[in-house]
Amino acid sequence: MTRTGVDDLENMRPITLDGDSRAALFAAQTECTFVFATPHGWPAGVIVSYLVDGDSVWFTAAASRLHVRALADEPRVSLVVSNTGTDLPGRQMVTIRGRATVHRDRATRDWFFPRFIDRMQPDDPEAFARLLDSPDRVVVQVEVVRIPVSHDSTRLPGDGRGGR
Repeated sequence: MTRTGVDDLENMRPITLDGDSRAALFAAQTECTFVFATPHGWPAGVIVSYLVDGDSVWFTAAASRLHVRALADEPRVSLVVSNTGTDLPGRQMVTIRGRATVHRDRATRDWFFPRFIDRMQPDDPEAFARLLDSPDRVVVQVEVVRIPVSHDSTRLPGDGRGGR
């Protein structure tokens, strides 16, 4: 019998992120890769700043951006969050499959912007609010459908690099 992280790195099921570790990753990281299908069918990705509320990941963008326009044709998306750049130990990541909804209404903007600003720019919220509250700005909600992949190297001997 092989031991993950000692004899092999093939079976990664034992080292997935548990719910508490996933919540800590979402709290520590402020950026994720948003993966979507372009109108020509090619996958593409952009880095977005986000916040998590319940079973959804939320971000904002200009409605004219390709990743927002593409959602009209294909709302199925993926998000990838890693702990790169955070103080969390090891290497952690999670992939989310979700369905995106573009919100253009004032009520969603009024709910989202203060929370997003507090997370992203607490030192000068007024300046950030002026930038965000533009006529072309939308709020994108990604409802989590499934978490097919996650990884937590701290659950491996030697942090997954073959040590004991």
